[in-house]
Amino acid sequence: MIFFGADPLAPDGDEARRWAEEELSNQRYADAKPTWFDYLAEDVADFISNLFSPDAGRQAGSTALIIVTVVIVAALITVLILWGKPRMSQRVKRRSTGLLGANDDRTAAQLRADAERSAREGDWDTATVLRFRALARSLLERDIIDPAPGATAQAIARESARALGTDSVELTAAAGSFDDVRYLRHPASEASYLALAATDDRLARALPAPPLSHTAERDVVPA
Repeated sequence: MIFFGADPLAPDGDEARRWAEEELSNQRYADAKPTWFDYLAEDVADFISNLFSPDAGRQAGSTALIIVTVVIVAALITVLILWGKPRMSQRVKRRSTGLLGANDDRTAAQLRADAERSAREGDWDTATVLRFRALARSLLERDIIDPAPGATAQAIARESARALGTDSVELTAAAGSFDDVRYLRHPASEASYLALAATDDRLARALPAPPLSHTAERDVVPA
């Protein structure tokens, strides 16, 4: 049957589908298909455009903080690699190095124990030297004194008296006992050692004197 008004050149459904498949199989359509590089370029372009979007401005603060934190951590790691562990302060070094003419790193408790052992054996000279070193080491361990390298027994006695706010007579006598044995070669006695040990025991319980305020210093009238 012929329908008047219909286009005689129009294909039916099957023929139209075949024409479309033949057209799409043309090489020029394959060449026009986006490649992986096109997709990557598109993603990069989207990322850059997002940086200048209003939302990016709100995120700039947190992003900047993260960047600064990473830079600081990297710098600290670099410093540790180049310089190693932090160096000990001068005070810590003095705790573990020579004291009163001897390179002795024993603690105050160890020095007292060794002094008592020598005293039981009747070696008063060794007991006296060790006991005064124990006295000085104890004050150094408690951060009451900070003697300079090579400080003498008398210098330590004066510094200890100032730090503790106590009479310097006993400390001066204790330092004298040390000097008599160590440098003057005068033999110590049981009595001199016991006096030194009593001074050490008393100082071990003493607390540092509170610092004078500026007002109190102004109220002090020279004698």
